[in-house]
Amino acid sequence: MVVSAVAHGAGRPVLVLHGAGVDHREAEACFEPALGIGGLRRVYPDLPGMGATAAPETLRSADDVLDTLLDFADEVTGGDAYLLVGHSAGAYYAQAMAARRPQQVTGLALVCPLLPGARDVPEHRVVAGPGELGDDEFRSYFVVQTPEMLERHERYVAPAAGLVDWAALERIGERWQLTADDPPFAGPTLVVAGRLDSTVGYVDAVDLLDVHPHATLAVVDDAGHALPHEQPDVLRALLAEWLARVERAAGRPT
Repeated sequence: MVVSAVAHGAGRPVLVLHGAGVDHREAEACFEPALGIGGLRRVYPDLPGMGATAAPETLRSADDVLDTLLDFADEVTGGDAYLLVGHSAGAYYAQAMAARRPQQVTGLALVCPLLPGARDVPEHRVVAGPGELGDDEFRSYFVVQTPEMLERHERYVAPAAGLVDWAALERIGERWQLTADDPPFAGPTLVVAGRLDSTVGYVDAVDLLDVHPHATLAVVDDAGHALPHEQPDVLRALLAEWLARVERAAGRPT
């Protein structure tokens, strides 16, 4: 099947996977400032059932989506080494892709990762702004509710809602847990979680420190599930450190 995507730059590929209910525009807006530094070809696909990527009836589970994304990665990279970045559900798939392709994936970054059996999820709490801006979707997603964050939501998040195939996502969601049991990715890994993430929490992300042997973990205060919007400078610094570790692991000078 055809996966729609946009790409920028030239160099080693880095695939950036967005979360559920949005499309590539959110990932592009959040990660381009950190990844658009030269030497990387940034590829932002629309996940199946979102944006311009259809979700045919043959896609009936998360495993089917994973296979589709792996085929897409093989196609756009030509079998060459690449990096993976994912936010939310995109991080869930990125983690599995890296486990399935350990010889090709040279670095893995997981931001506010969706994980099975999320526990100790905090209640939603606003830390900045009046708490009265925007609609319910904005107010439930952001903990920093300033006019700047509302503008980002209206520009990069909200427009995707009308393109979502909700029936397809519901169909896939009935079998959303991946069944692959490949060994965890052992290369340079970054795990970033929002301390106030009321969607997936941060406790399960902390556990990934013991899963991935070369992981850096950051739990960011004053950030929720919209951490890439709310704490861009922190995220940029963490991604820069991760990219430096990727280079060192590959034997290249930083």
